[in-house]
Amino acid sequence: MSRRMPRPRRARLSLFTAGTASLALLATACGGGGSSAAPEEFSYLSVTENTTVKTALTALSKGECKPANDALPLKVETVPQASLDQKLQLLAGQNALPVQFAAGNAPALTQQLAKSGKVADLEKELEELGVLDQLEPAAVSTIEALYGGELQVLPYEYNIEGIFYNKQLFEENGLSVPGTWDELVSAAAKLESKGVRPFSASGQQGWPLTRLISGYLYRSLGPDALQKVADGKAKLTDPEYVKAAEEVAELGRKGYFGKGVGSIDYDTAMNEFLTGKAAMFYMGSWALANISDEKQNKVGAENVGFMPFPAVAGGKGSVDQYPSNVGLGITLGAESFDDKTGDWVSCIAKNYGSTALKDHGSISGFKVNTEVEDANEVTTQVRDTISSSQRNVLWFEALFSTKATTVSQTNAASLVAGSMSPEQFMQTVQDALAAQ
Repeated sequence: MSRRMPRPRRARLSLFTAGTASLALLATACGGGGSSAAPEEFSYLSVTENTTVKTALTALSKGECKPANDALPLKVETVPQASLDQKLQLLAGQNALPVQFAAGNAPALTQQLAKSGKVADLEKELEELGVLDQLEPAAVSTIEALYGGELQVLPYEYNIEGIFYNKQLFEENGLSVPGTWDELVSAAAKLESKGVRPFSASGQQGWPLTRLISGYLYRSLGPDALQKVADGKAKLTDPEYVKAAEEVAELGRKGYFGKGVGSIDYDTAMNEFLTGKAAMFYMGSWALANISDEKQNKVGAENVGFMPFPAVAGGKGSVDQYPSNVGLGITLGAESFDDKTGDWVSCIAKNYGSTALKDHGSISGFKVNTEVEDANEVTTQVRDTISSSQRNVLWFEALFSTKATTVSQTNAASLVAGSMSPEQFMQTVQDALAAQ
């Protein structure tokens, strides 16, 4: 087959202004087009921390996608997630982006690459391949909410977020699933009084803490709470926004995250929950892979439940509005998207959902086309919740600039540790937003 040439791109509306120097330089570096030779490999740049996509693609390359792999062999390169944005900017400037690559840590970077003609028009490509219907509508909706109405990444993950909890610890302490924020705080107080740490969280990453702030905002102010900030109709320094930071800071002041939360990394936080050292763990459904792993999960998958972020009394939000994301989205280069790449993408769209669920207990935004028995009850619960979800929301930094995202996440531990007041925290993040 002859190689398809890149098509003219439609104008894109951006949710972000690329105000950082790196994005400004990227726009300059990517200003020119230029054709490139047909790819000789299905090169894939991933992040070191995510092994699921790499492993699943490798399995497909030896199974359902072997014909595509024979024609265009899979080759995986990984970089630490913290180095991803810099790597992408460098490769884009050299006109050397791989065929498939993990999108930037903030949607702003991918939008800039797309604006410069470096990202394939995935909606058009998938439609031409006849596999656009293999993406779950809810996943497409989430991607479009993040990327200015465009399908700029593929949903190798599709996650909803909520609170995983230890059923056994709840039962031993006479607790039922809290339906409101006040009930959640009351349950945490009872657990703490019995010598059980209420929450496990990674202060080193920061985002597991800021997710609690956005959860409170969505429940108290409604699903458009952070869109209003992005649109300039509200500020994080407004009293009702500071209130959310105050509530989360209070959890830290009472010791509900334990000691030294700022030094706890993601893996440690996960381990603390799965070994029964903490009763609750705010996390996304990607954690099901860990929960289903008997080597990691010492409390047993049968003892793990999942609940939505609780309601706030008098709030405008609803508990069935789950924060959702597509993990670290994966996209494809525009200049290397030829027929052989299309064969790979078509095979992935038809088979990835089943492979990820069967082999890893991981839920993606691709449809599951073969019967797969869930590993455990909590996985079934989450899958049912996803399929019935009508309106989802984003997370705290979803509409932030890269700078504001970094400022928010690096200061989250200081907020719950008490070294930064709620007012200072929200002012610092708002200042970063204003500087974009």
